Amino acid sequence: MTRPRIAIIGAGQVGGTLALMAAQKELGDIMLFDIVEGLPQGKALDIMEARPIMGCDVTLVGTDDYRDLAGANVVVVTAGLPRKPGMSRDDLLTENLAIIRDVAGNLRKHCPEAFVIVISNPLDVMVHATKELTGFPKQRVVGMAGVLDSARFRTFVAMELGVSVKEVSAIVLGGHGDTMVPLPRYCTVSGVPLPQLLSKEKIEAIVNRTRLAGGEIVDLLKAGSAFYSPAAASIEMAESYLRDKKRMLPCAAYLQGEYGVSGYFMGVPVIIGSGGVEKVVELELTAKEKQAFQRSFEHVKELVDALEI
Repeated sequence: MTRPRIAIIGAGQVGGTLALMAAQKELGDIMLFDIVEGLPQGKALDIMEARPIMGCDVTLVGTDDYRDLAGANVVVVTAGLPRKPGMSRDDLLTENLAIIRDVAGNLRKHCPEAFVIVISNPLDVMVHATKELTGFPKQRVVGMAGVLDSARFRTFVAMELGVSVKEVSAIVLGGHGDTMVPLPRYCTVSGVPLPQLLSKEKIEAIVNRTRLAGGEIVDLLKAGSAFYSPAAASIEMAESYLRDKKRMLPCAAYLQGEYGVSGYFMGVPVIIGSGGVEKVVELELTAKEKQAFQRSFEHVKELVDALEI
């Protein structure tokens, strides 16, 4: 049986971690691409040499030629400049759009049937540009955001309560930025609603830390941004697609009327299976939650409407 082919665009911190995690899970054969000659080849070879120790039988190839990505089943786009301290994700718009323009043209040419997961920032804008520039259907283009943001929310809840992260379920909607919408009302610990376990003040502190979590890591690293957790989030999405797991995951999906939004990508829960984004799940929101979601959407809309594509 032929193994799936996974193309990773960008062999930096996120891309290299993605390649390692995909190999460990044996999701398929991996093609690591970067324009920096030697970088993807070196990282691919390094992971290849770790396979006997990890016990995984997949192949990894590093390349700086898009033609080597032909026939990829999944493409994860990490290409772009990382944030530096003091920068917002929006500050990366101009430089990263130029990169995405080149990536999208090559995906359209060499990987026309791929399921595409976009990580590049500003996320909601870059995934929109990818869909527009590739012309791929909405089911096959998605942005990694909500899985990561929800994982951060779950982490902080588990830390506060002193419980296993496995016991915590949570969801974050909206754009991938400071206007994201964590939903404490939908957060549970072994089925117990979070508001029964923590005070409003502590919940609000966790919500605020979740919104600013990416910046917290950027400030600590001084050079670069998070890469382990974004890679893990993307792997969860890729695995759900490749293995038809039909996981309900919060992702940046193209909406056509859901949540009152049409023609834009927003973070919402979706079902990911072998058909790609198979369904958008609409949650019942309170008036306050709807207002927060609308504010987040307006911020995303402003950036997307300014694009020249």
